[in-house]
Amino acid sequence: MKWKQTLGIIALSATTALTTIWTYDRFSSRNSTAVNGVDANKLPANYAGFLENASSNSLESVDFTKASQTAVQAVVHIKTKIPARRITNQLPRNRSGMDDLFEQFFGEGFYGPQIKPEQRASGSGVLISEDGYIVTNNHVISDGENGVAAEINVTLNNKKTYTARVIGKDPSSDIAVLKIDGTGFPYLLYGNSDQVKLGQWVLAIGYPLSLETTVTAGIVSAKGRSIGVNGRQSDTPIESFIQTDAAVNQGNSGGALITTDGLLVGINSAIYAPTGTYAGYSFAIPVNLAKKIVNDLIKFGDVKRPYLGVAADQTKINSTDGAYVGGVAKDGAAASAGLKRGDIITKVNGITVGSWSELQGTIASLNSGEQITITYKRDGLEKTTTAKLKAETGTYDNLTATNLGNLFGAELVNIDSKMADRNEVNGGVMVKKITSGGPFSQTRMQEGFVITRLNGQEIKTMEELGKALSAARTGNFSVEGFYDGYNGIYRYPVTLPEVED
Repeated sequence: MKWKQTLGIIALSATTALTTIWTYDRFSSRNSTAVNGVDANKLPANYAGFLENASSNSLESVDFTKASQTAVQAVVHIKTKIPARRITNQLPRNRSGMDDLFEQFFGEGFYGPQIKPEQRASGSGVLISEDGYIVTNNHVISDGENGVAAEINVTLNNKKTYTARVIGKDPSSDIAVLKIDGTGFPYLLYGNSDQVKLGQWVLAIGYPLSLETTVTAGIVSAKGRSIGVNGRQSDTPIESFIQTDAAVNQGNSGGALITTDGLLVGINSAIYAPTGTYAGYSFAIPVNLAKKIVNDLIKFGDVKRPYLGVAADQTKINSTDGAYVGGVAKDGAAASAGLKRGDIITKVNGITVGSWSELQGTIASLNSGEQITITYKRDGLEKTTTAKLKAETGTYDNLTATNLGNLFGAELVNIDSKMADRNEVNGGVMVKKITSGGPFSQTRMQEGFVITRLNGQEIKTMEELGKALSAARTGNFSVEGFYDGYNGIYRYPVTLPEVED
């Protein structure tokens, strides 16, 4: 009897279990086949990766550590000292008998010389040889005028300090070379700035704001930039900057711009600073240009510049599709090569030239006597020629005298002999009227100003003004002159406007 009860219990349990399993299976299948009305088996699915068959190690990150550790040893801190000195008030004025009376009671300083206090400045530099040659910016070691600071001290990353002497300087490119005594110094190797590409990672190394060695990273955002800054210290500025967004501040000037391989590709020189501090863009002198300047300064004490013998088309100075030729020197290298006014130079030695500043920088990095290949466009056709660079600029025809007024936004006239004699000059061009919105109106120039020099070249007539402008190698230049009846010389920086092609 008991065994029958036992079998009954087992049979009942088995039936219950099977029933439960069958019910769960039906219920689960009915509810799992649809999620919000969508078949689960048809839901889109994929792995989180974006490269097929890619592993987590297939994308190599950029490593800044090796380059930084090597480069900081060769970047130095430069400190300068300019003693107190007497300066003269440069504001021109009519002198009258009352001036002597004021100076009698108040001294010479009422109008005349003042005492400028001692000045100290700080910047950066880059060791380029084991025997102590250093490249930096001209403005880092400047005395604020045309000379150099009285004292220049260099401190290495190891805290050792040396007295430096100036080997040479070039205000046009803002390059200077220093020398410290000793051997076995760490130094950086030159890279090739022509091979630097947009979007490439670079590192800026220097001593900003008198801090210790500082490394910042950014990318190359432009090449061949001209920003008009070197016109502050030179009448013949050369600018073809590498633009980056690596953070650079005051004190970084003269420091290194390097690749992630630790190669020197630029000398940090300037920042875009509407507020006086870094605002997102910094500018470095390409090392290919710096290298040529450095070699000349060490070997000759000055720079031996090569000239192609072409003048810019000022109306297209800011074009980005090549260097527009506005004039060709009769006896220059370009004329011998067959170049003509209106040609557009697009390459030099196979290197793309996208603007006049890029052409300027490329030629400045070469040597006189060097044979180069030039690619240019004429009447829409691409042509190639060769030219041998010369050590002289050559002579230009009068290219722009007839439309100078329109170009400058002013009415211009030659001064008469009476005004010339009265002001003890050989001639000049008077700005009779200034048009609103023109280049002259963007300066502090007033009507009645008499132009006697452009970029340091003497101007006696409208024709000479046109020739000087044609020979200018940049859209940023300075004009110098006087106002009739006033003492002193005035100088105004002028920037020609960008004109659409």
